[in-house]
Amino acid sequence: MSASDARPAGPRIACFVATSGHSGVDRAMQHLLPALARRGYAVDLLKVRGHGPELGALPPGLRVVDLGSRHVYTSLGAVVRYLRRSRPAVLLADKDRVNRTALLARALAGSGSRLVLSSGTTISVDLAHRGPFERWLQRYSMGRWYRHADRVIVTCRGVADDLAAYTGLPRDHIEVVPSPVVPRQLLTEPQPRPDHPWFAPGQPPVIVGMGELGWRKDFPTLIRAFAALRRRLPCRLVILGRGGQRRALIDLAQALGVAEAVDLPGFQPNPYGFLAHAAAFAFTSRWEGLGFALIEALAVGTPVVATDCPSGPREILQDGRYGRLVPVGDAEALAAALFDTLRAPLPPETLREAAWPYEIERSTSAYLQVLGLDPRSPPAAG
Repeated sequence: MSASDARPAGPRIACFVATSGHSGVDRAMQHLLPALARRGYAVDLLKVRGHGPELGALPPGLRVVDLGSRHVYTSLGAVVRYLRRSRPAVLLADKDRVNRTALLARALAGSGSRLVLSSGTTISVDLAHRGPFERWLQRYSMGRWYRHADRVIVTCRGVADDLAAYTGLPRDHIEVVPSPVVPRQLLTEPQPRPDHPWFAPGQPPVIVGMGELGWRKDFPTLIRAFAALRRRLPCRLVILGRGGQRRALIDLAQALGVAEAVDLPGFQPNPYGFLAHAAAFAFTSRWEGLGFALIEALAVGTPVVATDCPSGPREILQDGRYGRLVPVGDAEALAAALFDTLRAPLPPETLREAAWPYEIERSTSAYLQVLGLDPRSPPAAG
């Protein structure tokens, strides 16, 4: 167990998550957990070995509790013992396998802790790409078991409506809570230019895409759209991220004759400079639970074009008010929207308006309300 030196006297919040280390949930928890501790709560991250999130230096009030297991299901006994020993006011869990384990652990522990489960993707679309057993198990557990939690939180209304319709979980048991995506300084402070020659002053405009180089993000459509756009005006494309499709994307750019204007520099731990100095950001996902990269681009005042995928972009962009929406997989529509956006971009201050609901401290207050705790400061334990 690792811990900060000072432990607040207020109620304890336990967070049970097991992430890939580079997902949207990772980034959300890296923002949320320190913010909860800054409010004066004692916060425990229940850690499955070999899984994220990685928090770095721990602020006062936040500690990591090693569950002693490398798998979610085999951590059940440790979670039960933790609940009996530490008696947190609330247990927050995220993702279905973790959520099922948390439900069983609370029942076995006989714990009075409030239990809040989180689901962060459009489940009907996500499960369409899973095997029959996994599809049945998640649909059944979400519809039948999640109602035994005190609350289920999701990232946007589209995810909430889909979860209720697909699983049968009562819609009034689900609450939308904006994710903690954006540090306040990202909205208010300029970002330095990235160390990349294409972003130097006087260079042609650069379009940026960002995310895992996999099927869901649909970067082939972005490259095809870029090839069409480049026939109309000089520009370049940078796609940030890593993943199994990297070689195929390079080959596609080569086949389309735009390889010299496309760069895939890999994962960038601090992508904000790339986003801030792009002429436009292109979001091409087939489906999402929200769209963190889209919000981050808006936060630095960069014009955006997004697919109207389930779910998130339409809600973030308020039906197109803050950026053009195009059909999923439509390269020609994407190219046209990018062309129009580059010719007539919205002002940065207007674009930042769309990102403010996802500012970390605002989101933390919303989380605390759903957790049943005071968003301002915790009452003294007694």
